Amino acid sequence: MTFTDGFRSPLETRYASPQMRALWSDQRKFSTWRRLWLALAEAQHQLGLDITDEQLAELRAHLDDIDFEAAARYEAKFRHDVMAHIHALGDVAPKARPIIHLGATSQFVNCNTDLLLLRDSLALIAGKLARVIDALGTFAIEYRDLPTLAFTHYQPAQPTTVGKRATLWTQDFALALEDITHRRETLRFRGAKGTTGTQASFMALFDGDERKVEDLDRLVTEKMGWPADLRFPVTGQTYPRLVDAQVVNALAVAAAAAHKCATDIRLLSNRKEIEEPFGKHQVGSSAMAYKRNPMRCERICGMARFVMSLAQNPLNTAALQWFERTLDDSSNRRLVLPEAFLALDGVLEIMHNVASGLVVYEKTIRANLMAELPFMATENILMAAVQQGADRQEAHELIRQHSQAAAHAVKSEGLPNDLLQRLRGEPMFADIDLDAVLNPMAYVGRAPEQVDRFIADIVEPIRREYADALGDAAELKV
Repeated sequence: MTFTDGFRSPLETRYASPQMRALWSDQRKFSTWRRLWLALAEAQHQLGLDITDEQLAELRAHLDDIDFEAAARYEAKFRHDVMAHIHALGDVAPKARPIIHLGATSQFVNCNTDLLLLRDSLALIAGKLARVIDALGTFAIEYRDLPTLAFTHYQPAQPTTVGKRATLWTQDFALALEDITHRRETLRFRGAKGTTGTQASFMALFDGDERKVEDLDRLVTEKMGWPADLRFPVTGQTYPRLVDAQVVNALAVAAAAAHKCATDIRLLSNRKEIEEPFGKHQVGSSAMAYKRNPMRCERICGMARFVMSLAQNPLNTAALQWFERTLDDSSNRRLVLPEAFLALDGVLEIMHNVASGLVVYEKTIRANLMAELPFMATENILMAAVQQGADRQEAHELIRQHSQAAAHAVKSEGLPNDLLQRLRGEPMFADIDLDAVLNPMAYVGRAPEQVDRFIADIVEPIRREYADALGDAAELKV
C-alpha cells in the first residue's frame, strides 16, 4: 500500500511548515519520552538511588535511535503505548531496563512531553505572528497617507487611510501575539508527581524522605530545561486540562485575527482596490479565465475557521475530567492539540505571504472615494455657507434635497454622483470653493500620525524582540 492509497492529512501535505510538522512528529514525541526517562534516572541517581553510571550512559546513547517497528509490535501485544516504548528502549539499553520509568506513571512522559511541545510550538507561532506584524507594519508605513473610503456596517463612512486600516489588522495580530506570549511564559511543568499526583511511589522509593521527593520533582524539571519555579504545585494524574483550553483558545484568537484581515482583503479585492499577490501563471478559475480569485485569503479563512472551531473542544475535555483523571481526554487531545497548531501554522505562513505582497490600486481607491466624498463633505459645505452669511436651515434643506436627488440618480439610474454640480448651480453656494472642500486629506483626521505612533510603540518593539524570526518565508506549497 502506497501513501496515495490511504488518507493523509492536508495539514501535512499542503499547509503546515516542516518546523511545525517536526515538532509534532513521532520522532520528537518519543525521543522526548526517552529524555524524560533519562532526566528521571539522573535525578534519582543524584539523590542516592541505586542507579549506576553505566545504566545512565546506556540511556544517553539511545535517545534518538527509536525502533518504531519494535515499539509497534510491543504495543500490539500490550495495548499500551508507554509500556511498548519502555520495552523498545530496554531492548537497546538492557542494563538500564530495570530502572527505566522507575516510580513513574504514564503521564510522567505523556504530560511533560505535551507541555514541552506546547511551549516550543507557542514559540514558533509567536515568531510567525511577529513576521506578519512586521510585513503589515511595512505596508502601513508605505500607505500611511493614502486616503481611502472607510466603512461602518459595510456602508461608506468617514475616510481613513490605507495605512491606518492596515494598523487595525496589525493590532489584532499584536493582541494575539501578546496572548500567545503570555501563555508560553506562564506555562507550568508537571514534573514528577506520581500516579494520582500524591508522589506516593516516590515517597516509597526514598523511604519517606519528603525533601528528596521534592528535590526529585525540581531536578527533573530543571534537567528538561524548565524553570524550577514554573512547576504545578499540585496535580492529579495529569496536568490541569484547562491549560489545553487556554492554549487552544489563544490559537483561536490568532486565527480570528487572520480571518478578519483576510476577509477585509477579499472585500477590497471585489472593489478592485487591494489584492493578494497573484502568480504569473496562476489560474483563478478553470472556467472563467479572466478571474483573479483571492484564493490565498480564502484558504486563510477556511483554515482559520477550523482552528476557531476547536476552541470549545478542550473546554469540554477539561470540564469532563472526573476527579484525578479519566482517559477520555487522550484520544481527543491526540487530534486537537497538534491539529490546532498545524492549521494555525499554515494560516500564518499564507498570511505572511499575502501581507508581504499586497497589490494596491491607488487610482481605483481614489475614484471610489471621490464617488462618495461629496455626500460626506456636505457638513463642511453647510458650515462654509453659514460662515458666508447663509441661513443654516435654508442651506441644510437645499443640501438635503440635492443629496437625495443625487443619491437617487446613482442608485436608480446608474449615473455618476453629480451632487457638486447641483450645488454649484445654487446662488447660496456660488462663492464656496467646492473643489477645496473635496480634498480627501481634510477628512482623514490623524490617521497618518496614528500610523507613525503605532509603528513606533507597537511594531518596532516586536521587531526588536523577534529579529531572528523575521527572515525569508518558505515557498507556499499550493
